[in-house]
Amino acid sequence: MRNKRLFQGLSAALLALSVGACKMPELATKAAGRPVPATYATTTTDSTNSARNQWRQFFTDPNLVGLIDTALQRNQELNISLQEIQIARNEVQIRKGEYLPFVGLGVKAETARASKNTLQGATEEAINIRPEHRNPNPLPNYQIGAFASWEVDIWHKLRNARKSAALRYLATVEGRNFTVTNLIGEIATSYYELLALDNQLAIVRQNIELQTNALELVKLQKESARTTELAVQRFEAQLHNTRSLQYGIQQRITETENRLNFLAGRYPQPIARNSAAFNELLPTPVQAGMPAQLLQNRPDIRQAEQQLAAAKLDIQIARANFYPALRITGGAGFGAFKPGLLFTTPESMLYSLAGDLVAPLVNRNGIKALYGNANAVQIQAAYNYERTILNAYVEVANQLASINNLQQSYNEKAKAVLALNQSTSISNSLFRSARADYTEVLFTQRDALESKFDLIETRMQQLNASVNVYRALGGGWK
Repeated sequence: MRNKRLFQGLSAALLALSVGACKMPELATKAAGRPVPATYATTTTDSTNSARNQWRQFFTDPNLVGLIDTALQRNQELNISLQEIQIARNEVQIRKGEYLPFVGLGVKAETARASKNTLQGATEEAINIRPEHRNPNPLPNYQIGAFASWEVDIWHKLRNARKSAALRYLATVEGRNFTVTNLIGEIATSYYELLALDNQLAIVRQNIELQTNALELVKLQKESARTTELAVQRFEAQLHNTRSLQYGIQQRITETENRLNFLAGRYPQPIARNSAAFNELLPTPVQAGMPAQLLQNRPDIRQAEQQLAAAKLDIQIARANFYPALRITGGAGFGAFKPGLLFTTPESMLYSLAGDLVAPLVNRNGIKALYGNANAVQIQAAYNYERTILNAYVEVANQLASINNLQQSYNEKAKAVLALNQSTSISNSLFRSARADYTEVLFTQRDALESKFDLIETRMQQLNASVNVYRALGGGWK
């Protein structure tokens, strides 16, 4: 009956405090929208989406696949994100433990001598624990028992904290998936850049050989008075410029190889590759599907969605701070002044039960500030979610347009290379027969070299655009 009256009193007090604390500040909130266009501007309404394909199906070059496999195991940033997932998982367990009762076992041994001029000391002096036996001085105390404390989660504050932590754990998982997507995309684009540089270097070396032969021819013509020293110097200057270009490309190759090794989590070493097959590589066809599929396929969108849901729960947690908190504590066990009497029943038995009810009164301004901050974070999360969706759509739209435009550009540049190759042969023949000026040969060789470089660059951009569309659609992490 006594315990029942205790809980009835606590319930009545709880109701009274709740009524006094129920008034909260009014704050502006924002609901995140999910508006996306029905289709992309350059696609049809076909729902086939390449993002659903695993990256091993999208990339077929065995050397590239080997690099990606190594990076997925050894990349430092990816391994850091795995630890962030573990931290978030532990946070969920911490929050889960907070709303469960805390129960412990304890053993206590102490001795104390109370002053006779105090209530405790005077009582011990006047009343013996055992008749005709004076109390020990000092008086020992031995206890053993269980104790428990529990914050009753009336307003679901602790449960919401656990749910919020769980959502943030899911957000870290999506963050790792987004890291995987970006890592695979960066490795693929760097790999194609490396192949392009190898081919540009091969073209430069071919031109160095051709220009060396042309220089020797011009020197012979000068000796036979068919041309001047000016022509010799111009041809020699062009040869030096081409050699200088060679060293610049070699440096870019070294840096690209090192970047790939860094992404793979290893120190610099040669990158296995088949550069000769670069010109035969064709961009992998990509099906963009529907824009609404981005909401499921893009890990960064899913991450922003989980963070928004967690921020909404944080508002409820902050709101619960306005309400009173109920904590129940208790304990049961045995206590005696001698170890031999410790388990004597019922004389040595002891127990306690208490309830604390606390409502905010003086610090309401601080609680209001926390509530306002939680609301502001939720609004930020809503805007971030909308921005992430918008950014994903723009990325896909840009890359789809890039694929189409790069194909047209490649076709035109291929025609230009063919025409300039023919003009180079013609200019060389005319120069040998003294029917063309040496400047025509120089300009034609320069234009032919630049056009070949541009053609390789455009092919690389085509391959990278295909990779970027796959990444922008949310492919690579599954």
